[in-house]
Amino acid sequence: MEKVKKVLIVGGGIAGLTAAIALKRSGIESHVVEKSADWSVYGVGIIQPSNALRALRSIGLGDLCLADGRGFNGWRFCDANGAVLAEAAAFSVAGPGYPAANGITRPALHKILTEAVLRQETPVSLGVTVESLEDTGDRVNVSFTNGESGRYDLVIGADGAYSKIRGMLFGDAVRPRYTGQGVWRYNFPRPKDFDWGCMYFGKQSKAGLVPLTEQAMYLFLVTAEQGNPRMVTDQLAVLLRERMQEYGGLLGELRELVTDPTAVVYRPMEVVMLPQPWHRGRVLLIGDAAHSGTPHLAEGAAMAIEDSIVLAEMLDGATSIESTLNAFWARRSPRAQLVYETGIQLGEWEQAEWRGEPAAGAAYNEAFANAYAVLSEPI
Repeated sequence: MEKVKKVLIVGGGIAGLTAAIALKRSGIESHVVEKSADWSVYGVGIIQPSNALRALRSIGLGDLCLADGRGFNGWRFCDANGAVLAEAAAFSVAGPGYPAANGITRPALHKILTEAVLRQETPVSLGVTVESLEDTGDRVNVSFTNGESGRYDLVIGADGAYSKIRGMLFGDAVRPRYTGQGVWRYNFPRPKDFDWGCMYFGKQSKAGLVPLTEQAMYLFLVTAEQGNPRMVTDQLAVLLRERMQEYGGLLGELRELVTDPTAVVYRPMEVVMLPQPWHRGRVLLIGDAAHSGTPHLAEGAAMAIEDSIVLAEMLDGATSIESTLNAFWARRSPRAQLVYETGIQLGEWEQAEWRGEPAAGAAYNEAFANAYAVLSEPI
């Protein structure tokens, strides 16, 4: 087999852009297609844990993320009124000079990734996605929705939890599943002395505040939402304020600042896990297209970034697509499965507790510790 030289990446989000950057560093050219014509992302925050920072540092982007974000070294755990119950440093493996975690806005991260892709002159086609695929054994013939076509050594589906490429490969056998919880997000000004991530525990929800920049922080609020209801867009601010009623202290003050429904981001927690290797022939799925978990461990973007970097490393000099992609699945699946299963378990324990029916044997601290012990290991 000839070496992989030309790759199509479907999806211009975190997974797809990181894949393009990592492949270029391995001497492999790629073409990114993104169905959105404006290539934008919503403007709330994202947590980059230490393993994500380690991965980004390995492709030369870690320092840029720190410069545009706000690092912090751990979490304070508080009651609903803000009284501190415990304090714990987060795990740190990114290297000297790096915090244990970094808060950054999604637009800032998107800008870092897009500028890196454009700087390396990787072609990007916006408003375009795949119409059809034909795997001939030695190449993949691709027809695009704009009427054009191309021929590639490998196609990477990095098009999210509702992946069109996954549907082409596996049909409707694997689809996102709702877990019973939703997460609300909103950005606020950051008090100057707010230097930790803070978690607040209510009787019917949990909330967190995360530094993003010197001036900003963001709120996430996790709630149980029976039946996966469709939230009315122009009522999002009212609905978020209602769900923050049980909190006092700083969160109580911030509740009154939630006034703009267009600035509220609500997402139901939905999960996907492909049970089989994540490829068919020369078409591979990575990131949320293959494995999408809940945000309990803040590892969704980290898993996508790690996927991309490991794949580029393994394709460099590969002599067999089938054996390389099987080996990729074997290497990445245990970590992705751990994040997936731990998130679901934590969510089930939370919902039982909020119903007033605490699960026997619920061990939150142990679950977090076990997961991060594995995630601190090299990828």
